Amino acid sequence: ASPPAPSANRIRGRPSVHPAMSPPENPNGGAAAAAPSEPAPPAKPSSSKGKKKDDKKDDDLSEEDLALKEQLELYVVRAQDVDPGVQRLALESMRQEIRSATSSMTSVPKPLKFLRPHYGTLKSYYETMPESELKKYMADILSVLALTMSAEGERESLRYRLLGSEGDIGSWGHEYVRNLAGEIAQEFQKRQGDDMPIDELMELVQQIVSFHMKHNAEPEAVDLLMEVEDLDLLVEHVDSTNYKRTCLYLTSSSRFLPSPDDTLALDIAYTIYMKFEDLASALRIALLLDNKSIQYVKQVYTATDDLVLKKQFSYIIARHGLAMEIDDEIAADENDKEMLQEIVNNTKLSEGYLTLARDIEVMEAKSPEDIYKVHLIDGRGASSSLDSARQNLAATFVNAFVNAGFGQDKLMTAPSDSSSSGSSGNWLFKNKEHGKASAAASLGMILLWDTDSGLAQLDKYLHSTDTHVVAGALLGIGVVTCGVKNDCDPALAILMEYVNKDDSNIRIGAILGLGIAYAGSQKDELRVQLSAILGDPQATLEVLVFTAVALGLVFVGSCNEEIAQSIIFFLMERSEAELAEPIIRLLPVALGLLYLGKQESVEATAEVSKTFDEKIRKYCDVTLMSLAYAGTGNVLKVQKLLGICSQHLEKGETHQGPAVLGIALIAMSEELGAEMAVRSLERLLQYGEQNIRRAVPLALGILCISNPKVNVMDTLSRLSHDADADVSMGCDNLIGFDWCWYKQCQNSWYAS
Repeated sequence: ASPPAPSANRIRGRPSVHPAMSPPENPNGGAAAAAPSEPAPPAKPSSSKGKKKDDKKDDDLSEEDLALKEQLELYVVRAQDVDPGVQRLALESMRQEIRSATSSMTSVPKPLKFLRPHYGTLKSYYETMPESELKKYMADILSVLALTMSAEGERESLRYRLLGSEGDIGSWGHEYVRNLAGEIAQEFQKRQGDDMPIDELMELVQQIVSFHMKHNAEPEAVDLLMEVEDLDLLVEHVDSTNYKRTCLYLTSSSRFLPSPDDTLALDIAYTIYMKFEDLASALRIALLLDNKSIQYVKQVYTATDDLVLKKQFSYIIARHGLAMEIDDEIAADENDKEMLQEIVNNTKLSEGYLTLARDIEVMEAKSPEDIYKVHLIDGRGASSSLDSARQNLAATFVNAFVNAGFGQDKLMTAPSDSSSSGSSGNWLFKNKEHGKASAAASLGMILLWDTDSGLAQLDKYLHSTDTHVVAGALLGIGVVTCGVKNDCDPALAILMEYVNKDDSNIRIGAILGLGIAYAGSQKDELRVQLSAILGDPQATLEVLVFTAVALGLVFVGSCNEEIAQSIIFFLMERSEAELAEPIIRLLPVALGLLYLGKQESVEATAEVSKTFDEKIRKYCDVTLMSLAYAGTGNVLKVQKLLGICSQHLEKGETHQGPAVLGIALIAMSEELGAEMAVRSLERLLQYGEQNIRRAVPLALGILCISNPKVNVMDTLSRLSHDADADVSMGCDNLIGFDWCWYKQCQNSWYAS
């Protein structure tokens, strides 16, 4: 007879039948034959479907996996042994198996998979164990097993980690640490709500942050510290190899954080940059912190004695437009102080800009025809002469933008014998009324930053008998001195003589000139003067509106409550007839400029705006939101504005135009957001109503300022031939606007 089949227990490595119960061996070497009267009992069929399934799984395992499974099951049994020595050996072996499998995890490790059925058994046995080192070892193992076996929301991995030993948390693998960080964030919120202590959580946070920073997981460390509201802890964990990545993530995420968390993230980034003496980056962050800019900028200056570095800092500050006085603390030497102050004041910006333009051979003046490329379009030239005054006005703007800062062009500064359009005087009088003002003011753009030459050339127009020409010259003075500071304040001295003139055009030119010349300076002298004009009952509506705009420009982004209240009261006092005037829509713009980029700070003013007359209420609400969130990339606000654009308006409502521009203003600072906004605007162009289509070209220009993308330029070129004259004229201006500022910004960057 053949020997009996080996038992399943023997195959799986478990103890088989006791030797005393085994059949006697045959003297010939084989097992004794079974008695005929005692046939072997048939195998019992399994009554459990789950057991059959487990057996099938076992059959699918390779020999190595089957051996590992048997070994782990043996460890589970031995871990419950009464002998502490056996327990310790089993737990230690189990720890080693799990650690080696979870060190780099691309899928569920096999030890965790094989131990899944025993998780409940080990949990139950853990509760019966007395307090000892072995119980902590068991807690460590349960903490790792809970990574894949814990119920949602139970946070068992964190619970057992806090009960376990205080070993190296990273030895269990990156995935375990990430899971633990997520559970800590949930537990922190719960304990904060229940007013429970969080000290043990923070000790664990220290270990996790240290692990992340050493393993190139800076974003995860920052996210965890944001969740537990202890971002300051980051400073002590960064080193020279990871501080740049850490600060990059901090500055990028600050755009999506609510106040004051956004400021805190930037503050930590500044501290880290200063710690590693990356002063230029620290200065860039300091300029984003409005309430601490001056203090932090001075710290950056005083952190180095290198004069060349201080010069570079001064160029950055000048480019940013920060009004700052160089004191003895920044530069002790008088000559150095004077030189740095000149750079900050942009005194020699025009000189450096023109030097660079000559070096790269881009000084040649361009004409509007170079931009339009009219000669390439059949029949375009004949139709363009039908409305010559408007075409000349458009050409004036394009010419000013495309030749901005170069000091020469082919319309305003060219001698009469070298220009087909004649001298500046000839071109000036080819325009009508406000076109003359625009032509005279365009000279300020052409001579941008060159205050000496610009003021000299504009002075002759101040003596003209045509009030529009004088008004344009005053506006040009503001443009030519914009961003350039001078101790003598020539713009203030000249323009203040004209703000109280009887002619409204001249007053408007002088007031707007002051607003542009001192934009962002928050000059208190101008606040007093312009506020007095805003309260003048004898002034015309146009003068009052442009005074409010000038105040908004001078105090842009300041959240000045006094000026905001003045504009609100002025707006609430207007009659229904005045509110129906198109120019009244500039008042919400003036109010919005005070909160430019300040996000939630505008909420109180926005609530007040809901009490305005229904003719201006929606327009004001959309304008305030658009300007307050300009450059933030806030997706929720963009969605809200798109919803406004999808509505069918009642007769007389005009707030969809600002909504279109608001989409561009909010999305313009982020590349991905700008790309998505361009796609949305193309849909609005295709399906939107007429008032929306008229705003789309300007929105596209805002999104692509200094960045003439091919697809956008193609769209603008196509729209420049649109049947709607307003759409067509707007595109003509914007084509020059995009290209000129691209070249101008590119050149000024090189100059800096």
